[in-house]
Order: sequence, then structure tokens, then C-alpha cells
Amino acid sequence: MEDTVTAETSPADIDRIVSAAVHAADRLAATTPVERARLLEAAADALEKASDELVTLAAKETHLPEQPRLRGEMVRTVFQLRLFGQVLTDGEFLRAAVDHADAKWPMGPRPDIRRMTVPIGPVLVFTASNFPLTLSVAGHDTAAALAAGCPVVIKAHPGHPELSERTFEILARALTEAGAPEGTVGIIYGLESGVTALRHPGIAAAAFTGSEAGGRALFDIANARPRPIPFYGELGSVNPVVVTAAAVAARGVEIATGYAGSFTLGAGQFCTKPGLLLLPAGHGLEDELRAAVAAIPAQHMLNERIAHGYRAGLERLTEHPAVAVLSDPTGSTDTPSRALSASADSAGSTDTPSQVPPAPAPDTAEFGPTLLRVNGADFLHHSESLDAECFGPVSLIVEYEGPEQLRAILRELEPGLTITLQAEESDAELVESLLPGLTALAGRLIWNGWPTGITLSWAQQHGGPYPATTTPQFTSMGTAAIDRFLRPVAWQGFPEALLPAPLRDANPWDVPQRVDGKR
Repeated sequence: MEDTVTAETSPADIDRIVSAAVHAADRLAATTPVERARLLEAAADALEKASDELVTLAAKETHLPEQPRLRGEMVRTVFQLRLFGQVLTDGEFLRAAVDHADAKWPMGPRPDIRRMTVPIGPVLVFTASNFPLTLSVAGHDTAAALAAGCPVVIKAHPGHPELSERTFEILARALTEAGAPEGTVGIIYGLESGVTALRHPGIAAAAFTGSEAGGRALFDIANARPRPIPFYGELGSVNPVVVTAAAVAARGVEIATGYAGSFTLGAGQFCTKPGLLLLPAGHGLEDELRAAVAAIPAQHMLNERIAHGYRAGLERLTEHPAVAVLSDPTGSTDTPSRALSASADSAGSTDTPSQVPPAPAPDTAEFGPTLLRVNGADFLHHSESLDAECFGPVSLIVEYEGPEQLRAILRELEPGLTITLQAEESDAELVESLLPGLTALAGRLIWNGWPTGITLSWAQQHGGPYPATTTPQFTSMGTAAIDRFLRPVAWQGFPEALLPAPLRDANPWDVPQRVDGKR
């Protein structure tokens, strides 16, 4: 399914929409957490009532099935709005701290100083194509920004414009009827509109989920502004899975089946798709892996832009002289592939600004899974070209010779969102030796599970060192995602009556406070 051409939002309209968001910012920031929680609840109620209509539109504009995928996404979209309502009523997100004046402070008399977080201002959200509900118009970034008290300007994705327009109508109406100021949400369309909006002086921060190329281009624009702004980009990740010899011996078939299901879930179009499987040499799981992959049916890609990128990424891998095919949809095995002709960078899940994709192949056919392999020594020699995301149902097995080569391979990997360990308790000594390096490489470490399937919770971390994200100290999913759209401010020497409510001694909002260092 090809991206639908949507009329580009004009610079004049972009200015109007961003200016409305700027005008709404002070009023929205002045709302109490309880009031903002009511706004989010109203949005969740309205979207839930329209779920049948929205799921039907999503299925029409993407190749995603209604059951269970889009129905599950709809549930998640509503849930995350309500979850941020819980964050607001909890009040911890304000990080309220009160230090009373102290004439005996060891480094000299201390003034009365109080600190809390405030909304950063209008946020530009670039929506993603691979989750047309959960990471789109009313998606996680939008929910987090609204919870923080920030107006949102939404850059609609060209892969699902009708869905974007209708979701926005429902969201905007629900917020307005619940009392949100006019301009709390706005939407823009087109390839260049996002760049224009990102440069607008009224935008205070931006959030993006998509390709490394597109995200890096936008990140550079955000930092090249006369007044740079935070750009929270979630760009891409290979998400390696490390399997020990003990785990192969104990659960080899289970691991092979689980891995096949994980890297092909959603046709491999998840940012957490495991792209590398690090297996000990002589693992003996070839037949099990082939059988597990063969059991996975072919699937459609989201749209032709992504299908084209996947073809190019698959060519890059299969054309590599060190890579052999273990299993592919055509049935060829254990031979270097020369079936494809050109090499190109892999594509991510979001359109790249100022770039029109090459002419696609005429057939947006389904794609079956492909499993490749390379030995550890060759991977180390060619890690720069082999350790790269390919957005689609392909994965590369790296067969390592012992713990030392495994450590060497891990040292060469680019950082990512996740690293998974398939190991046994008897591997404790080995795992302990690996953990410092693994911790440096990813934002989420997984023990005997799979990286696909991200729950939304208080402890979730969806981020990592670049190129996984542009700001590894934050998460783009889970309740802590609200922190991206808040900034700390301290008030020194102010009288009680002029302090924000969360910083007053009376604490009228009844939020958690750290007072003179104690909770």
C-alpha cells in the first residue's frame, strides 16, 4: 500500500497553528494535575467510543490486520492516556523540593529555595507509520506532552492520512469540550511541513520515532536553530540476542521458536525487532531455526516506501560476501546469496524530510522471513556493514567462538534500545562479566524473554545511547516519558503567596515534596 499524497500544509497555516499552540501554552500550564487528568480521560473516552471506526480506517490505510493487531493498538492507545492521568494524580512528576532558609548551612547561610518542574512549551510530534494508533496522532508522545501541560502540534504521517485526520478531529473535540484552551492540539501534513514547523520559534521541543537518517536530519535542524531545542528522537536499533551454550543445551528448540516469532512479529517492522542472534559455534540448531522460520507466513509491509527500503536493506545483507543464507522464502539455504542486485541503506518507520523515495517496484507483495548467518571472525571484520538495522523480517545469526570472541563482538556493536540474554543460572559468572558492557549498550536488558512487546508501566525504559535515541537519559515509552516535556525551575526567596501551589508549605495540591532533604 503506497503512501497517500496529502496536500502540504502551507507555511502560513503552520504559523497559525504553532501560534495558537503558543497562545494556549500559559493557560494549559496553569491547569492543575487533576484538571489535566480529566482532559486525558475525556480524550480516552472519545477515542474508545470511536474505536470501531478508527480501527477500520487503520486497516484500510495499512496492511495491518484488525485482529489482534489493530484492536490491541486501540486498547493500548486508550490505556496510555489513562495511565498518564495516574501519573498526574500521583504528583511525583513535579519533583517538588523545598529547602527552607538555614543560617547554619555548612557552606554558608542558605536562602529559601524551592524547585519543581514546569511544562517546556509547545511540542512538535512526528508520528510513526508502524503503529498508526499507538505512535500516531493520539499516541504516546502526544499523551505524554499533554500530561506535562504542553500544547501539541502533530506532524501527520503520510502512510495513514485519513486515519490521522479523523483521530485528530475526535481528539481535538474531546479536549475542547472538556475545557482545554483552543490551540491545545493542531495538525499539519506533508513532507516539508515538519521541517518548517521544527524551525518555528514557537516550538519548544520535538519528539520523533522513525529512521536513523530522517531522525538525524531533524535532530541537526533542531540544534541548528538560532535557539536550539530538545529533540527526542528514537531512531533505530538492532537489538541483539545473546544465547549461551548452556541455554542452547537446556532450551534450544524453545529459543529457536521464540526468536523466529520475535524477529518476524509485525513483518519485522518493530523498533525492538531482534536483528542479531549471537549463538555459540556448533550450536546445532540449524534444523530447528529453519523449521521455526518456515512456519511463519509471509506478511505485507506497511506501505511501499517501507517495502522499498526493506528490499534495499535485504540486498545489502544478502550481497555481503561473508553472509550465507540459512533460510529464506525462496527455499535457498547455506549459500551466499546473489539474488538481488543493489545495495542501499535500510529504511525506518517514518518519512525522511526533503526526500522522495525512489520509484518502487510494481508489486507490494508479501514478504516471507529471511534468516542469514555469519561466523564471529567475519562479523568482527565487517561489523560496520553488518551491524545495521534492516526494517523488516530478516535477521542475522552470528556464530561466536567462546566467551572472549563474544566479548569482542559486543564491544563492536552499536548501542541500541535492547539487549536480550538467553542464559541459565549456571551462567552466572559469564553473565556477570558481560553485564557492564551490556549495560553500556542498551536502555533495556532482557533476561530469557524477547524484546518485542513493550509494556507501558512506571519502570519501563525505551531508549538508549545514540543511534538508538538522541537523548539516552530519557524514555519515549512508559510513565517517565513525561519528563521529556518538563523543565526544572527554582524559586528563591519568594513569599508563600507567590509560590506555585506544589512548593508552598501548605501544599494545597497534596503532592509529594522533599522538604529540607527529607521526603
